[in-house]
Amino acid sequence: MMRAFHVLLLGSSVEESPGRTGMSQLKPGSVHHDRAYFDHAATSPLRREAREAMACTVPGNPGAIHGSGRAARALLEDAREEIASLLGVGPLEIVFTSGGTESDMLAVMGAVRDGHALVSAVEHPAVGGLVSPWLLGKRCELLPVNHAGLVDPDEVGGHSGNLDVVSVMAVNNETGACQPVSRVAEAAHQAGALMHTDAVQALGHIPVDLDGWGVDLASFSAHKIGGPVGIGALWVKRGVELHPVSPGGGQQYGMRSGTQPVALACGFAAALRACVDEFDTMTARWQSWRQRVIAWCHQQPEITVDDAPMTSPSIIHLSVAGARGTDLVMLADRDGVDLSAGSACHAGVSRPSPTMLAMGRDDDAASSGLRISMGYTTTDVDIDRLLVTLPATIRKASGAR
Repeated sequence: MMRAFHVLLLGSSVEESPGRTGMSQLKPGSVHHDRAYFDHAATSPLRREAREAMACTVPGNPGAIHGSGRAARALLEDAREEIASLLGVGPLEIVFTSGGTESDMLAVMGAVRDGHALVSAVEHPAVGGLVSPWLLGKRCELLPVNHAGLVDPDEVGGHSGNLDVVSVMAVNNETGACQPVSRVAEAAHQAGALMHTDAVQALGHIPVDLDGWGVDLASFSAHKIGGPVGIGALWVKRGVELHPVSPGGGQQYGMRSGTQPVALACGFAAALRACVDEFDTMTARWQSWRQRVIAWCHQQPEITVDDAPMTSPSIIHLSVAGARGTDLVMLADRDGVDLSAGSACHAGVSRPSPTMLAMGRDDDAASSGLRISMGYTTTDVDIDRLLVTLPATIRKASGAR
């Protein structure tokens, strides 16, 4: 029986050393003490445990049969078994990938046969982008969302004709909204389709219960939980068949070819392992800080908090009337506070958020979003600094528009 998975991240020390021209150089895994970092939904700093695990790996291709290869293979499979155990699944169900984006693409494209895919209109571009003509094109349909960014599971049945796979993310990467995954999965199965969920933002922030959700495929990414960038995992439920989306040497049961990254896998497993025991503590902290920030926002007439019935405790998404999200980010940056204008994949591009547009916002409202995302390095001092910085940031941004 698969068990519910609870995970969270531990803090790391802040270290710096003087660099050239008076600038500070951060040591690996540290967070600059002169900045308040609120972009964990984009990436979390590398954990000490992950860095140490990666340093203890051995040379050798895990596919080789000599001694070094066998030693590398043992470390790789230990990491796979550790991750699987923490997720409450079998090790043969874990396929390593380069990250959440590849996991998403492999899940959806690998599941489409003679039919089509149905994905929510607020998916990460790794899934939503499959509507591109050079990928799935017309074989990928969008499932609309309501004003809170949530899908209606009952609408899945209207797309039951030759439906191969439904993909709805567990936690939205921009707003933090939690989708009714288990109900969507039930509807997908009734339509004869597989169910995939992008659980990248769920891991480490809400309970992940793959068995309870009833899904067939789930995507994860290491660097969202303080693991290394460059590795993710796709959980493929036993008995589910995917066809590969790229050629190669047939590693990982033929589903995902390529030399497997032993060091990155060990770092992923170490980050995940170090998270487990702290989930309740960190969740309580995030919820407390979130309530504090939202209480302040409710006192500001120009701010609207985008809050779904169930939301990740570590993400706060605001809409600031009369301001652009990119302006808010740049102004806060000057004061040493790292924020995001919605999804990191669209950072620096001044255009309306596709997620906000799908939720029924006009262009102005869809351009005014600001994401505050917390993680294992967040402190009370960071929250204090955020609430000191935001008023002036909003005032300047509103005047700049």
